Amino acid sequence: MFAGSPALNQSGPTEFVFRVFTAVPEFQILLFLLFLLLYLMILCGNTAIIWVVCTHSFLRTPMYFFLSNLSFVEIVYTTVVVPLMLSNILGAQKPIPLVGCGAQMFFFVTLGSTDCFLLAVMAYDRYVAICHPLHYTFVMTQKLCVQMVASALGLALFLSLQLTSLILTLPFCGHHREINHFLCDVPPVLRLACADIRVHQAVLYVVGILVLTVPFLLICVSYVFITCAILRIRSAEGRHLAFSTCSSHLTVVLLQYGCCSLVYLRPRSNTSEDEDRQIALVYTFVTPLLNPLIYTLRNKDVKAALRNAIIGKAASDTC
Repeated sequence: MFAGSPALNQSGPTEFVFRVFTAVPEFQILLFLLFLLLYLMILCGNTAIIWVVCTHSFLRTPMYFFLSNLSFVEIVYTTVVVPLMLSNILGAQKPIPLVGCGAQMFFFVTLGSTDCFLLAVMAYDRYVAICHPLHYTFVMTQKLCVQMVASALGLALFLSLQLTSLILTLPFCGHHREINHFLCDVPPVLRLACADIRVHQAVLYVVGILVLTVPFLLICVSYVFITCAILRIRSAEGRHLAFSTCSSHLTVVLLQYGCCSLVYLRPRSNTSEDEDRQIALVYTFVTPLLNPLIYTLRNKDVKAALRNAIIGKAASDTC
């Protein structure tokens, strides 16, 4: 329907620009410093988890193996988005070519999907540990753990490649199209296409169901069995310990799946571009930041490992 408009000439390479958060210089500086601080905290927190898991032999268990992989994904996930976002907060809008936008979209969807799959894998690990403790070491072998992480990444890569390649075939009208977002996410880019996008929307919903709904249902089923097993524990201390090992994971699950579902599974008629951008800030900054905090503050083993590492470092410095 846009074909006849001279203002929407499609000659030349397609480029996108991101909508600015604010045009007020003082607010731009404040936002830049705030997001930079959050990004550095995400890097430090998740790197600390990876470090303590790799350097402490008593943390080399399937649960902490999955946790360290989740932390690594969170680091790369935010790094795909935040540096470009920070560069666009200060100064003039910098156009990003279609290929660059597609690359960011591909890695963002891949890593976000891997994140969701890993949370489902961690739920299965907790199910085996609590419901079948005697068989845990025989079931959750190192080989199986590596295969589960590789499968999560492989499935995420496959789905992301299909979705991204399909979207990049769309025509985008004009040389510079403004994305009402701070990254090349699928929904805001789809809104800029000057073609029928019903098939693309359907594919997006299918991918959303495979990445969000199916793993979340598996997590819910796992926690039904986990809850039943915990309630059969006779000692109050045993029940508290079992619940505490699951509560951290469940908190991250509700944040990640809840926010992503609001963006990717809501009907388009009920969505707002500004709301999507605000919700995206949660799973881009808040969830990766809370992930190490939640697991550190609610996990005795990780707290003990961090404490020992800090004391050991301080002791070596004084010597």
